[in-house]
Parts: sequence; C-alpha cells; structure tokens
Amino acid sequence: MFVFHKSAGRLRTCCRVVPLALSLAIAALPLSAAASDQKTAENPLLDEGSWSDLREDIIGDILPGPAAGVLDLEAPYRAHDAATVPVRLRQPSPNAPSVDRAFLIIDENPAPVAAEMTFGEAMHPLDMELRIRVNQYSNVRVVAETGTGPVMAGRFVKASGGCSAPASKSAELALSQMGQIRARHFAPEVENASNRREAQIMIRHPNYSGLQRDQVTQLFISAHFINRIEVKQGDETLFTLEGGISLSENPVIRFAYTDNGSDDLKIHAEDTEGNVWEEVIPKGKGDTI
Repeated sequence: MFVFHKSAGRLRTCCRVVPLALSLAIAALPLSAAASDQKTAENPLLDEGSWSDLREDIIGDILPGPAAGVLDLEAPYRAHDAATVPVRLRQPSPNAPSVDRAFLIIDENPAPVAAEMTFGEAMHPLDMELRIRVNQYSNVRVVAETGTGPVMAGRFVKASGGCSAPASKSAELALSQMGQIRARHFAPEVENASNRREAQIMIRHPNYSGLQRDQVTQLFISAHFINRIEVKQGDETLFTLEGGISLSENPVIRFAYTDNGSDDLKIHAEDTEGNVWEEVIPKGKGDTI
C-alpha cells in the first residue's frame, strides 16, 4: 500500500495561470466522450514535466508497474474546454484485478492530486468518468492499488487555463443552487440481461479554485470546493472520492456498478466550508436514459 502525502495536494503558487472562458452544461456525459478525439490513442504519458519531483510526495518509494490489461485512463489529446476535461478510468475485462484505491494526478496543476478514490466490490470492473480542470499542458495519470500490486496509466493532455477559468454563473446564483444533487440512470441495452448498471450523479457547486477572479471586482475568489463525495447503494459503499481544486465546477461523475438489489442510491457530499448535503435517490427514478 502506498501512502498519500497531503503536501502534494497543496497549491503550488509558482504556477502560471491563464484565464479561459468557461461554458458548463449539466447534461448526460457519454462514457465514450473522453475517447472521442482521434488522437486519444496516440498521446501516452511523456517522459518529462514535474512527475520526478512530485512522485515521492504522492506515492513515496512505490514503483507502479505498467497498467496494460489492468486499467486504462482515457482523455482527449486536445481538450475543448480546459475547465471540464473528461477523464475515464476503465478496466478492459471483468478478469482484471480489482482496483481498491486510486489517485488521479495532473502533474502541472497548482494542486496536482485531483482526487483520491476508494472503490467497493460492486464497482469491479472499474468504469468511471469525471471532469477535471487542466491548467497547462500536462500529463494526466492514475496510480492505482490492485490485488496484484500498484499500476500506473495516463495520457498527455493539451489544455490551459482550467484552474483560473471564470465560473459559469454569478456568485449569488451559484451559492443559491449549491448542494443540489441530481442523478441519471441509464437503462441496460438488453433488459434484465445483466445486473450491471450505469448511473451519473451531478452536484451543484462552484468549486472555486482560489485562482479565479470576481468578474466585477477583479479580486480573487477564496478557494471553496467539494472535498468529499460518497456514494452507496443501500448500505453498501460503491465509492468515495476526496477531491481538490482540480475537479470541475458542478462535479459530474458517471459510473458502472453491479446492482445488489437495494432500492436506492445514497449520495453524501461535503465541502471545505463544512457544508454537508445528502440525497437518497431511488434506482431508476428521476432522469432515466
């Protein structure tokens, strides 16, 4: 097991940030979105950048092996919007060793560790997509603990300005909607063919990074973001996510899971100001696609 050093999640104030207009829509997030760029398969991790300096702070002396056949990270080679870059973590086969824990890391971001995640048995084989901010051209990597040892996968992503991009809504509107939780359920292609299901959760939150400016006063907005999400089916934990400033505004997470027969999904979210939100959503209720 590797140990995460919290210093790796702190802001690196020396990073240069570039403003970028942000347009965010809370819509269905196709699991194939991260792979839509034709160059996705041609952008492996580059052997350069900050990883050599970050590695020890994040994973200590652990040497992750190659993730081929175990876990893949899919991301666009050139992001359309640096503030909402889709990243998909996917295992190619149910026979792949289960992923117990994973770090999502954006090497050149001010706070490189975007998320620390743990997964329950029902998440195997892992298939999860979320949206991140990318501040400048960077390797985006996942380091995962599996039953056969740690592995690492990733992609190089061309994007800039994601961490300082202005919020899509006014502060007043964003705060008035903060904490609203919605879910989408995706019907299986063949009814009753499998107990494997897909769902998507959406949480309203500005996720201020501390690097954005108020568009009226031009003063920096204090960092204020969701730092913990937990999703359960019944009393069984599907996954937990401890996030930082690199998660996008209004976090959206789409995931596949094995249905245990319980009636509902329970979503719990916390932010850095001590706010707590919880929602119980019956499976198959609300939006169904």
